Amino acid sequence: MPKITCHLWFDKEAKEAAEFYTSLFQDSDKKGSTELHGTPSGDVDMITIELFGQEFSLINAGPLFKFNPSISFIISYTNKDEIDLAWKKLLEGGEVLMELGEYPFSEKYGWVKDRWGVSWQLIFYSTGEMTQRIIPTLMFVGDNNGKAEEAINFYTSIFHDAFIGNIYRYGEEDPEEEGNIMHATFTLEGLKFATMDSAREHDFTFNEAISFIVHCKNQEEVDYYWDKLSAVPEAEQCGWLKDKFGVSWQIVPTVMEEMLSTKDKDKLTRVTKAFLIMKKFDIATLEEAYLGV
Repeated sequence: MPKITCHLWFDKEAKEAAEFYTSLFQDSDKKGSTELHGTPSGDVDMITIELFGQEFSLINAGPLFKFNPSISFIISYTNKDEIDLAWKKLLEGGEVLMELGEYPFSEKYGWVKDRWGVSWQLIFYSTGEMTQRIIPTLMFVGDNNGKAEEAINFYTSIFHDAFIGNIYRYGEEDPEEEGNIMHATFTLEGLKFATMDSAREHDFTFNEAISFIVHCKNQEEVDYYWDKLSAVPEAEQCGWLKDKFGVSWQIVPTVMEEMLSTKDKDKLTRVTKAFLIMKKFDIATLEEAYLGV
């Protein structure tokens, strides 16, 4: 299991989105699903899929959060026809954010918001090995503008297997603030991220619609990442937290994920009731609930 995976919050369209994404992207499949009952959102579907071999989690949990371009996904292609096909499908019911065409940084690139509001950046690379086809990308806007580099340094200081990649800055001639991050990459526990600053006016910022799950092997790891990342006490709930930039993370013990995959309805009900009243997950209490102690 990857250490960090991406999580997408839908109102009630997670199943539909899972079918669409796995049919559109290569090396994709549905891995499993779980239905939870008695949550504040009612019955909740949790679905795990792979896209280009990368794991994603989707959830139906009500209309609390809306997707926006503050977190988008760059998809790399070496075939322009594949870009055209993906662009056409993603645009059905969606919206163009940057037209598909030729840009100084790529022979073919476009930014599109799909029918559910998830943002995708499709880009053609003529050379280079692509070890990760989908790259989650964080855009720092509003009060966060100019903090992309601080975020890179912050995240790479917390995660153990982490390093900073290329950093490109806005120059004097660019329509953004000189010295801010135009595009930069960093890697956390094997997952590559990209980031950028934008000083333009935007009516969005980070929210819980897209979060990142940190899969922890024991309570020590849960405690470590929780203490390092959590910066908004009122956002702490059910393993969720927000960091100082407003990015949402889920700190989840792997044993809990195994518990939630059980076919025993009584065990699943007990674990669900136990974790719903938690902020940071307590593995011992979850195990007691699972066993009926």
